[in-house]
Amino acid sequence: MSSRVEVIALASSLVVAVVLLSAPPASGQGRPTISIAGAEGQDYKAAVQRFVADPGAQQSAAEIHVALREALEFSSLFAIVDEKAFLEPIRSPELERARTPRCPNWNQIGADVLVQGQVSTTAEGIRAEFRLWDVNTCKALIRGKRFTGRPKHAGRLGKVIADEIVAALTGRPGVADTEIAYISDRSGHREVWVMDADGDGSRAATSNKSISSFPNWSPKGDSVVYTSYRYRNRPWLFVVSRGARSPGRIMRSLALDHRMYRGVYSPSGDQLALVMSVDGATEIHLANSDGKKLRNLTRNRGIDVSPAWSPDGERLAFVSDRSGSPQLFVMSADGSSVRRLTFDGTYNTNPAWSPDGRWIAYETRVKSQFDLWLIDPSGRSNKPLVTHRRSDEHPSWSPDGSKLAFTSTRRGRADIYVIDVDGSNLRRLTSEGENTAADWGPYRR
Repeated sequence: MSSRVEVIALASSLVVAVVLLSAPPASGQGRPTISIAGAEGQDYKAAVQRFVADPGAQQSAAEIHVALREALEFSSLFAIVDEKAFLEPIRSPELERARTPRCPNWNQIGADVLVQGQVSTTAEGIRAEFRLWDVNTCKALIRGKRFTGRPKHAGRLGKVIADEIVAALTGRPGVADTEIAYISDRSGHREVWVMDADGDGSRAATSNKSISSFPNWSPKGDSVVYTSYRYRNRPWLFVVSRGARSPGRIMRSLALDHRMYRGVYSPSGDQLALVMSVDGATEIHLANSDGKKLRNLTRNRGIDVSPAWSPDGERLAFVSDRSGSPQLFVMSADGSSVRRLTFDGTYNTNPAWSPDGRWIAYETRVKSQFDLWLIDPSGRSNKPLVTHRRSDEHPSWSPDGSKLAFTSTRRGRADIYVIDVDGSNLRRLTSEGENTAADWGPYRR
């Protein structure tokens, strides 16, 4: 195995520069007037004109257009108006010369918003500028916002613009320009892979030619901690990061009788919750992210695994069989105030705390398969989210809390899927090999 395995970048890093020329809503009254229902199942219709481009940026403009439309649909908030219905030109006017659009012509075809834009070449690559109009009030919601990048990242620029549009209408960015880390054996070995949130751009982040498991993103999105058997065929924690150098194996000062099966970054990124076995006892430990100040959080005869941080970093959900079967428990981040959370079902595991702290997603065994359920941290509300005759496992929340990624065998092999939290808009993201243990990364900018 090459010593430069960890050097393989998680993704090509795109530096996006933003220039706000005049971004406040035209009304000057704060938030826009459009109300997005989203999770309640209502689609809003977006008319997207093709961005006008100079001769050197036409291919990039075409890629931005496709990516923008697909990313808006991925948000589950928008339906895209067919260009055949347009009463106005398909192509956007040049923005510096553009007048207020003829909003009745857009409103007449059912559009709620209109997206216009242009792409030009620069010394650094390409620059994309766009405007967003509320065609019901004929007011600009976004005006003069620019993003720059290299031509090979044109598709990502389209996703960035889509996420900005979602933010303008809902108050929180979309998640098209985020990433999911997961484990795949498509290369013949279980390696860490990374893909865009919609399944595009899959790329290997490791090439250990060993068994890798449980990837977990750092809060900054610049690295992933994972477990690998590459060092002396023992489970140990490794970190792969963006750029030319990666930390590789961490916690090297620990003796080899410490077996580390999982590491999870705290919301601040300065600590790791660890699943570690010492002298045969599998417990949850806490350590600084550099491996120092290691201490036990749990001490009992049962097996304690699957730590999941609350978004405020004050609590940990975890799984223990101390009651006789695997169940969800919650404790303070210092290991105190332990209480059992689940009492229904004989096998509950893999908790994942929602970004707003209101829910914990987890998997529960029903007959011979696993389903995904949601429970609130008090344990008073417990309800199914994803049920199927095949197993659905290992949930992971999108950073805005609107979607979940998970593993399912409903196709006969393990694949990564995403679904809205209301159970709609199921989408399969992977197709090659066996794919498991998805971890949805944070916002990238």
